[in-house]
Amino acid sequence: MKLIIHGGFFSESHTHDKTKSQKQAALKRIVHQGFQYLKNHTSIQTVAYVVQLLEDDPLFNAGTGSQIQADGRIRMSAALMDGSSLKMAGVVNIEHVKNPILVAEKLMSYEDKILGGTGAIEFARTHHFPFFDPQTKERKEEYDKKKDNKNHATTRTSTVGCVCIDKLGKLATATSTGGKGYERPGRISDSATVAGNYANAHCGVSLTGIGEDIVSLAMAAKIATRVSDGMTLAHAFEKSFLELKQIDGLAGAIGIDDKGNIQHQESHPTMVYASYDGILLDIF
Repeated sequence: MKLIIHGGFFSESHTHDKTKSQKQAALKRIVHQGFQYLKNHTSIQTVAYVVQLLEDDPLFNAGTGSQIQADGRIRMSAALMDGSSLKMAGVVNIEHVKNPILVAEKLMSYEDKILGGTGAIEFARTHHFPFFDPQTKERKEEYDKKKDNKNHATTRTSTVGCVCIDKLGKLATATSTGGKGYERPGRISDSATVAGNYANAHCGVSLTGIGEDIVSLAMAAKIATRVSDGMTLAHAFEKSFLELKQIDGLAGAIGIDDKGNIQHQESHPTMVYASYDGILLDIF
């Protein structure tokens, strides 16, 4: 049993040691909680649980603390995938829920597994997910500053994600995002697609970074396919990030293969992550 989590890229406007240490402390706490949960649950149950914890922490750009789009509204996306069944479910641009990943998890048992916009919101309300405003004071201040200064440059707060392998050797992934901030309403990120979140029997991968770059290279699915075709997890990551470099893309990724090997890599050294198997393996 192993799991690895990421908290996206820490913001370029908040790269001081205090913020980084806060995120590291949060990741350490959450990865420990996730492993304890994994002891008595499946991989797909665990990734949903862990990403819920990440969504609930306002330090990260998912759930509470999500970025605000150009029209002043928060729209979030999330997905999870079961590597053994190859079933994926997700929500795109959902509003006014606390945990998009739990709505995605609920969709796993339905025929229509990926819903967007009003359809996702209506599904959430039908299944008793209450109204919740994920906006925080910090995000509102960032939004107002961008609006007032006409400076719409986004910060690297990105996405959260989890990959795990359970005691039966089954892999699963989950990924959630609050968007890039001040984006055009209607934009679709990579997080609820197989480019940003993918698992099969051989490998599970979760991405963070610039969604357009990740989608252009179909990164999560491509890494998993390469592992399925016999490439080592490390080599699959290396080759995929070399391709990313060719388009000057920005992304970070975490993954686990069916042998329990763990891998992480980023195009810029600011992705925060932690891995655990009963002992804290790695943290940044």
